[in-house]
Amino acid sequence: MTAKRSKTPGHIEANDGIISADHTDAFKVNSLTGLDKADPVDGEVVWDAPRSMWNLGMFLTALALAPITFEWDALLVFLVTSGITLCAGHSVGFHRRLVHRSFDCPKWLEHLLLWFGTAVGMGGPIWTIRLHDSRDWAQRQPDCHWFLCHKKPLLLDGFYYLNFRLKLRNPPGFDPGPEIMNDRFIVFLDKTWMCHQIPIAFALYLLGGLPWVVWGVCVRVAACTSMHWLISYYAHTKGPQDWTVDGAVIQAHNVPLLAIPTMGESWHNNHHAFPSSARHGLYPGQIDLGWNFIQVLQWFGLARNVKLPKNLPPRVGISPTSSRAMAAAAPNQAEISGA
Repeated sequence: MTAKRSKTPGHIEANDGIISADHTDAFKVNSLTGLDKADPVDGEVVWDAPRSMWNLGMFLTALALAPITFEWDALLVFLVTSGITLCAGHSVGFHRRLVHRSFDCPKWLEHLLLWFGTAVGMGGPIWTIRLHDSRDWAQRQPDCHWFLCHKKPLLLDGFYYLNFRLKLRNPPGFDPGPEIMNDRFIVFLDKTWMCHQIPIAFALYLLGGLPWVVWGVCVRVAACTSMHWLISYYAHTKGPQDWTVDGAVIQAHNVPLLAIPTMGESWHNNHHAFPSSARHGLYPGQIDLGWNFIQVLQWFGLARNVKLPKNLPPRVGISPTSSRAMAAAAPNQAEISGA
């Protein structure tokens, strides 16, 4: 494969249809710039009007219509569409592929996975990168704004999370690289992310009428959006840990009960320790359906250069907190971590 480095550190562009990742810094927040001048504490919380109206609209519509349109086949549609979009789209497409570049794949497959991620109904791909990397960077600091700390009561935290956004006075710059910003399909998805529920709703109406639309669109979007907040809340407040990130004001936790509905994303402590790993469920008994999907792609030759802790360089700045922690790490991680 012939590849050329993009202008943004942490990215590579390829010339043969396979998109590759730069392994020189496997644990970097790649899309942010100007971090030496950015301040994660000083800012104000403002109403995010478009997203708030979208979230409330889906939630209230689901609340009003779900009970009167319930049918068993509509519930099945909800489960199937949620599973496909969350696994192939959000977990694998958006998070493990687009944000962390934890595996390489053909461009057509990346576009397909990103469409499924957009179909979840939380936001577009570029918005997702910015939100993820900004939160990740802020939570790694010695201190960050209260909006990002998840220390508020559960329902209040959810109210803020789904209706407001943080506007920092000195935010980082944002540059995810030309392979993203010059990709017309990715830009199209980001600008039109709400509209992609329309063809889904139309197809469901033709197949099953109004109950399928309500459960396959409104209930699904409301449930998936709410669950995304819920796992973020619990994964940053309580639960078992095998690692801590040195100097980070917010530590991550694993949430075993949510492993299946989140497609493995709830093994968040593992993910904070090894963010570039394509596998989140690193220890015995940790179900990770997103990783299983990537294994299927590998079997068909569609996922290559799959990153795992064992083939990543050892990470500076993490400390083990359990006897089993090192079992999933790079061979010389113990030397780096002083364990």
